[in-house]
Amino acid sequence: MTDFGEILKHVGEFGRFQKSLVFMLCFLSFFNAFHMFGQVFLEISVPHHCNTSWILAINPNLTEENQRNLTIPRNEHGSYEQCRMYTPVDWDIETIQMYGLNSTEDCQNGWVYDTSQQKSTLVTEFNLVCHRKDQTDICQSIFMLGILIGSLIFGPLGDRIGRRPVLLISILLMLAFGLGAAFVTEFYAFMVLRCFVGIALAGVMLNNLVLVAEWVGPSQRAYATITVHVCFAIGLMALAGTGYAIRNWRLLQIACSVPTALLVFYIWFLPESARWLLTKGKNEKAKDLLQKAAHMNKKELSEEILHQLQEEKQTQSGNMIDLFRNPTLRKRTLIGCFIWFANSLVYYGLSMNVGSFGLDIYLTQLIFGAVEIPARLGSMFAVQIFGRRLSQSVYLLLGGTACLIITAIPKELSIGITVLAVIGKFATASSYSVCYVYAAELFPTILRQNGVGLCSMTSRIGGIIAPLIILLEKYHRAIPMAIYGSVPIIGGLLCFLLPETKGMDLQDLTLDTNDIPRSDSLPKNQLLSDSHEPQTKQRKSTRF
Repeated sequence: MTDFGEILKHVGEFGRFQKSLVFMLCFLSFFNAFHMFGQVFLEISVPHHCNTSWILAINPNLTEENQRNLTIPRNEHGSYEQCRMYTPVDWDIETIQMYGLNSTEDCQNGWVYDTSQQKSTLVTEFNLVCHRKDQTDICQSIFMLGILIGSLIFGPLGDRIGRRPVLLISILLMLAFGLGAAFVTEFYAFMVLRCFVGIALAGVMLNNLVLVAEWVGPSQRAYATITVHVCFAIGLMALAGTGYAIRNWRLLQIACSVPTALLVFYIWFLPESARWLLTKGKNEKAKDLLQKAAHMNKKELSEEILHQLQEEKQTQSGNMIDLFRNPTLRKRTLIGCFIWFANSLVYYGLSMNVGSFGLDIYLTQLIFGAVEIPARLGSMFAVQIFGRRLSQSVYLLLGGTACLIITAIPKELSIGITVLAVIGKFATASSYSVCYVYAAELFPTILRQNGVGLCSMTSRIGGIIAPLIILLEKYHRAIPMAIYGSVPIIGGLLCFLLPETKGMDLQDLTLDTNDIPRSDSLPKNQLLSDSHEPQTKQRKSTRF
């Protein structure tokens, strides 16, 4: 019998076939950035104040400035209040100008918006200001809830029906619901459709990762995975330019969604995972794919190897419960989940708060996207030189420290805060790239989609909480950053309890030396070794 790692060496670990696959998935990752963070530019807030047109019934010749002076109070900084107005009276205009108004109340007849810079946003169309201001952050949390739901659905589904069909279905759903969100007439309908976009996006991200991990050999796996992540960073930069050019939220939502339709060619060219096909006993399909890959890579597969593939027995998939039956897998799962949670909390907390650091939102988004390119590329070399475990830990500790320092910086020093936020974004983006590589290597093939799906699920919990933590700023401005800083530091310390997987082939089965079955679906004699180095006995056990 020959294990898949040996087969891949004959096929080519990173030849033309794998490079073509990575090239296709790079396009998908590029467009994912638009769906993930497009709402940042859809909900840009603009200057506004209460609608006080009541005074025009008394004197229709008032200028806008005179109208505001007479009907809108000023705050302690001397600017007009955005959510308060003077209570209307039935006096004549001379009396109002002579004595002024003193009694104030909340806006009663809507708001007036300054649309000179931003033509139309979710905020202006659905009046998401004052007492409704928090709904934009809630909408972001609901989107992340959708990604959580998608992780629960598409993680196990990818293990059951395959990576390719789930990826194609997810792309179609993402396109349909993304376009639908551009035509809603109620904000709650927009929330629902964004939730479905999040569900589809989860299926795309999970299977994107797994396809790369299962087709590329261990020597190039990190490079391939992180290359896809670099394209996501380029997508973030393109999003900043797109948002700057299109100032109408409906047109921007269409512009963020339509490009996904260009990926229709995936139906003909996207391959299934041969490793997954083998675990399902679909040896003929796996053999055809491997022959195609070998041909594209200008390699030859011997008849002996292909004959051994035909002799393999089907291995049934496990489920998420199996991740907790084995002590080794349980430790990896719990720590991995916390690491993904910490990464997500800080990454999305900083990314979705891009407009609050004091600089222009488009410039800040461009910087945030640009800094991810060296971050992703740097992590590519870090995991190969220093290993997965140390790289993951250092990046988490650096990101957490940067956020904690921000809590001590005065709000007026916007440049200093932005610089530290960029450092935090750099570290968490790097850490995110590492954890995608690391997670795929920590779990065996028959549980990989479940394991990565569970980690992704906890990551989405962090994404759900991240926008809500921003709401705590009303109590003290340092609270959000204190939370964003402390959680990744804990995660960075927990990394040292995980094994190093640098240079090791992916494991395919989960075994147990005590002959205690993990579940009814798996054989008794299966075990996952927690050794840091591959063992001869283990290699013989994890054969196809």
